[in-house]
Amino acid sequence: MDTNVIIAIVAAVIVVAAIVIGVWWFGKASKRSVEHATDEALAKGGAKGGAQLVAENADDAENTGDADGEQAKGVEDTETHAPAASSAAEESQEPKAAVETPEAAGSRMQRLKARLSKSGNPFGKALFNILAKDQLSESDWEDVEDTLLLADVGAEASEQLVEELRNDARIAGQSDPAEVRAALRDKLLDVVGRDMDRRLNADKEGANRPSVIIMVGVNGTGKTTTTGKLARLFVADGKKVMLGAADTFRAAAADQLETWGAKVGVPVVRSDKDGADPASVAFEASAKAKEENADVLIIDTAGRLQNKANLMDELGKIRRVTEKNLPVDEVLLVLDATTGQNGMAQAKVFAEAIGITGVVLSKLDGSAKGGIVVSVQKELGVPVKLVGLGEGPDDLAPFDPEGFVDGILA
Repeated sequence: MDTNVIIAIVAAVIVVAAIVIGVWWFGKASKRSVEHATDEALAKGGAKGGAQLVAENADDAENTGDADGEQAKGVEDTETHAPAASSAAEESQEPKAAVETPEAAGSRMQRLKARLSKSGNPFGKALFNILAKDQLSESDWEDVEDTLLLADVGAEASEQLVEELRNDARIAGQSDPAEVRAALRDKLLDVVGRDMDRRLNADKEGANRPSVIIMVGVNGTGKTTTTGKLARLFVADGKKVMLGAADTFRAAAADQLETWGAKVGVPVVRSDKDGADPASVAFEASAKAKEENADVLIIDTAGRLQNKANLMDELGKIRRVTEKNLPVDEVLLVLDATTGQNGMAQAKVFAEAIGITGVVLSKLDGSAKGGIVVSVQKELGVPVKLVGLGEGPDDLAPFDPEGFVDGILA
């Protein structure tokens, strides 16, 4: 046999043997690998193949990473928005200003009598001291008349009162102080007007709703303060009140009125700019009160001197414009009780310019001139309806003639 053939055969055998051995070794190695993977999978509690387990672990890792990212983002967002949320929560938890409950009118009238008795208003006591003498001379009667004039009762009313006291049998020739006091009390009640209707028109049966009140007066009488106190008086009576800040001339007048209103939950209609047309504010306030069906609308106006014709004409315009929406039921003139007869001159001009239905006497407890109650009513034919008795928020009361007379005689 040829040597080359033999070599080829041997080489072929060797190659075949190598291939067989390689196949056998590879199969054995694969079997070990599969068994190892299976054991590892079982050890981890799974019955899945190694490849599948790895894929799932990879998916889990990816998902975990996403979840962690979302969580981290959520934490970041929470931290970012936490101050805003906290701020909003703090704002919502801020306590609202407490609404006050004003004092009822009845107890205010009791304080009227008590404060008048302690005030610097001496004319009632002075009259009693004169009239309580055993025998009254002509000089004593002159002192009575002078006392009345100094108290601003007015010349005509003073003369009338002196004449009636002279003719009263309880005084002429009487030495009993109780009889003299009773006689003087009766005469003072007559001249003050015990039978006058002093009710505010808003309190009368069949009153318009809303009932409109315009507050007028000269500078410095306490008009805006009186407006705020009057609102409290109506709130104490259970009425729905609205305020109109038509004093656009004085700086911070509207702010002052808003402060009064906020204390008792009363809304205020005002202009956004200083120096606005007061008539437009009054018009807007009357329209708003009508829309919201308020019981009472009180319009505060700027203080003005009675000798300024253009300013007095402005009051007439405020009334006319207001009446395009609602009828004006009341015009209250606020007078400082300490001004005396000068207040009478003011009252006459205001009565001619806008027509007044009643008078509010402020600072009555500190005045020695309480006789203006008599002179105002006699000259104007309108009653004193309210009196201011101090600086407290509820120191405004309906005028009570008997309490007034008893107070000045106490």
